[in-house]
Amino acid sequence: MGSPRPVAISDHALEQLKYIRETMERTGSFTAVPGWGGVAMGVSALAAAGVASRQTDVRMWGGVWMCEVLLALCIGGAFIVRKTRRGDRSLFAAPGRQFFLSFSPPVAAGGVLSWVLYQQGAWAVLPGLWLMLYGAGVVTAGAFSVRIVPVMGLCFMGIGAAALAAPAAWGNWFLAFGFGIVHIVFGLIIARRYGG
Repeated sequence: MGSPRPVAISDHALEQLKYIRETMERTGSFTAVPGWGGVAMGVSALAAAGVASRQTDVRMWGGVWMCEVLLALCIGGAFIVRKTRRGDRSLFAAPGRQFFLSFSPPVAAGGVLSWVLYQQGAWAVLPGLWLMLYGAGVVTAGAFSVRIVPVMGLCFMGIGAAALAAPAAWGNWFLAFGFGIVHIVFGLIIARRYGG
């Protein structure tokens, strides 16, 4: 019987480093939530609220907010990519994947429900629905991010609940407050505490 072939120390050390790196990656937080991106999203939401408030047709009002959704996604995505690159991290590392996999289902549900309710003429519930489901996405995704993110999501959910209880005519102003002011305030907090 021969003795087993010895393992080179460098091979063993590299395996251990790889294991440690992967473990840290799985337990890390998604810190690329963009503070300045949140501010930019808030400013665009305030502009959208201003334009939407001047619409006399509900379809045009909804169209303004649909355009705002697409613009906000582009703004948020661009700032996330920028912050990730600056931090020399991968967007597709475990925390990033967990963040997006947690954020996506409530937002996708909001999109499907919005289409159904819009087709049925139940536009009055859309502001509350949008705020609540976006907030739910932020809360669940925030479990994989810095502590302030789930708090922001709870604020969206609370504003959404208030919008559902308020007169339908106030819906646009709830959207302005939630997607505008809340994004700006929390964006500034995130930028100050966690960078860009």
